[in-house]
Amino acid sequence: MTPNTLFAALHHAADRNKDGTGLRYLDRRETPTWRTYPDIVHRAARIAGGLHEAGVRPGDTVAIVLPTTPAFTDVFFAAVHLGAIPIPLYPPVRLGRLDEYYSRTSKMLQQAQTSVLVTDGRAGKLMGSLVSATKRPIRIVRVSDLEGAEPVPACPPKPSDIAMVQFSSGTTGPPKPVALTHEQVISNAKVILDIEPDDKDFCPAGVTWLPLYHDMGLIGCIFPAILYPGSLTLIPPEAFLADPAIWLRALSRYRGVISPAPNFAYALCTERIQDEDIEGIDLSGWRFALNGAEPTSPETMRAFSERFAPYGLRPEALTPVYGLSEAALAVTFGTSDQVFQSHRFCPSDLQNGIATLSDTGMELASVGRPLRGFSVEIRHDSKVLGDRHIGRIWAHGPSIMERYLDNSPPPKDGEWLDTGDLGFLHDGELYITGRAKDVLVVRGRNHDPATIEVAIDGLSGVRTGCSAAVGSLSDKGEQILLFVETRKPIPGDLHTQITTQVRAATGIAPDEVVLLNPGTLPRTSSGKIRRSETLNRWKLGTLEPPQDVSATRLIGAVAKSAWSEWVGRHNSRD
Repeated sequence: MTPNTLFAALHHAADRNKDGTGLRYLDRRETPTWRTYPDIVHRAARIAGGLHEAGVRPGDTVAIVLPTTPAFTDVFFAAVHLGAIPIPLYPPVRLGRLDEYYSRTSKMLQQAQTSVLVTDGRAGKLMGSLVSATKRPIRIVRVSDLEGAEPVPACPPKPSDIAMVQFSSGTTGPPKPVALTHEQVISNAKVILDIEPDDKDFCPAGVTWLPLYHDMGLIGCIFPAILYPGSLTLIPPEAFLADPAIWLRALSRYRGVISPAPNFAYALCTERIQDEDIEGIDLSGWRFALNGAEPTSPETMRAFSERFAPYGLRPEALTPVYGLSEAALAVTFGTSDQVFQSHRFCPSDLQNGIATLSDTGMELASVGRPLRGFSVEIRHDSKVLGDRHIGRIWAHGPSIMERYLDNSPPPKDGEWLDTGDLGFLHDGELYITGRAKDVLVVRGRNHDPATIEVAIDGLSGVRTGCSAAVGSLSDKGEQILLFVETRKPIPGDLHTQITTQVRAATGIAPDEVVLLNPGTLPRTSSGKIRRSETLNRWKLGTLEPPQDVSATRLIGAVAKSAWSEWVGRHNSRD
């Protein structure tokens, strides 16, 4: 019988202890730390004792601000052990934007209504200022303070209990706390494992560098590994960004079968990995190179496939997928027995809401068909649209959320969820054309900003995946502004190249191109660019690159945070 809660799934994996399976954590030097599932169960019970001493009770929320280390899973499953609700939040990795981090994350803590925040010695040095900005009593607890406690009896959750809270991406507005039940996250992990339903020997050994505060890393990687149970190798995200080859080396060394990533990661690997970085690797076992979380570029996938084909990578491995936080994660998957599907469509017809096949038009990749138990509809207002008509994507399935943490309802029509995304169906497969709130309307026609942004990827001097196309009203109507982060060397005619490339790909040209220093574009916690916030900052004159992180400034930030934490503890005792 399949476990129906995360607690039951972890204990089931521990009881089976299949071939000593578990989670393998790599550090920057690729040194592994191994945790079997019995280890994780034992450690979670001890950490749960520490959380209980800190005042955590069943139904309470526990904020987790930890990097990709064994401590994360220890604390996450300790909260589950107590019947509490873990809320993973991202650590302050961009030290040049600490004020922005405090402002955005404090709002998440307010929505979470948590009274305990668990962190480590490193991130904990900056948590005092975060809690101070939250303006509510929150106890900061280090993992090291929890490890010496005695184990406490479990309070096993019910399938209908909230298993965790994950925040929506927040690309078009403030992030919202999506409350997901055990039944919902388990059902989504199960359909991900159905990726090869007819292969009885399928072993989903995984490798991931995705952050564990993000649904693709946690729900898409850790939960299926535990449910199977199988082994998973985890790489710190910052290690991947510094050296993308660490991902491919891990896939080869640990025979990874499945590994998801956003589109930018495939482009980054193609651009930066040198042959000497991956000498002797074998990628023939990588059967599912899932591409999701942001617009999928057929050109990027082809380039990645061709670049690493000499190392055994199968072209069929590149698999576009689609999902969202409000559905726990996955909704549609491409097929693994053929090269990903893509077609070209007439740009002018796309702008008018119809996807007409064309020999020379805009190329879009299919993100596949609905997973088992899921359905997808394309609607305009309340009308369901036919094949190749563009509208809002509505999803129905077993893991669709019921409510946000504050009990506010999501945008639903009965059991159907309005995803907020735009797209169309063609031959039963889903194609994404953009976010409804991000659509640019120029001279009465709709334009997808992602199409404009992707058009300039690959240009010399342009950072791949680091541009934002936004619309701004003027006395001449809505104009298109294109913000582009650059890298050296910057060609002298880069403005002209960008304009020419966009016009060739979309039939329109940006009214203004704004070149930016690296790291200037504001992003969500999962790395997605916040387009509307980019425009707001530009208008206010505050669109600036991160501040230089000098030793003096860092020491000052740590001292200020420590003082805030001391004051908070002193006031709580009073």
